[in-house]
Amino acid sequence: MAQNQPPAVGTRIRAIRKEHGFTLEELSLKCGVSKSMLSQIETESVNPTIATVWKIASGLGIEFRALLEGKEEPAGAFHISRRKDATILDVAESKVHLVVLSPLEMVNDLEMYLLQMDQGAVLASEAHHQGTEEYLTVLEGQMEVELKDQTVELSSEDAAIYDADVPHVLRAVGDAPVRAHLTVRFSKSGALR
Repeated sequence: MAQNQPPAVGTRIRAIRKEHGFTLEELSLKCGVSKSMLSQIETESVNPTIATVWKIASGLGIEFRALLEGKEEPAGAFHISRRKDATILDVAESKVHLVVLSPLEMVNDLEMYLLQMDQGAVLASEAHHQGTEEYLTVLEGQMEVELKDQTVELSSEDAAIYDADVPHVLRAVGDAPVRAHLTVRFSKSGALR
């Protein structure tokens, strides 16, 4: 069985760097990656980490995804997430569905989901990294949020912000399924690096 190979970004980096008229030294100063490391990446001698590719993309002034996919677009371009292409995580015995809305490159800062819960479903979460907060907006239905020894009930168009660095529970209550928007924001000190 053939193993999946990581995308060969080195040749793309070299082509875009030359197109922009940067020397290795200039790009190194712009992105904070050493000239020798850039040279090794461009010749495909090493597989860079995602963080390194992110720095290089920023130094080149292009979007991370564009660099991986080989399509250059200016920084600040739209990122469209189509429902048909979305990653869906089914949890809690498939009674909770998390549609991933946030792009991969945002994972160190925040995660965004469309949360769909069947009637009576429960989503229990362990404590996230210190300083993590969740922003929850109920679009349809009713739900409870339990945090430590507090429980609040939310209805359609209600919103709550709460600390997520302690165990917490979301429950679909009432007689209908729940649809909500959930954003998980990591503090700079608590984000995975």
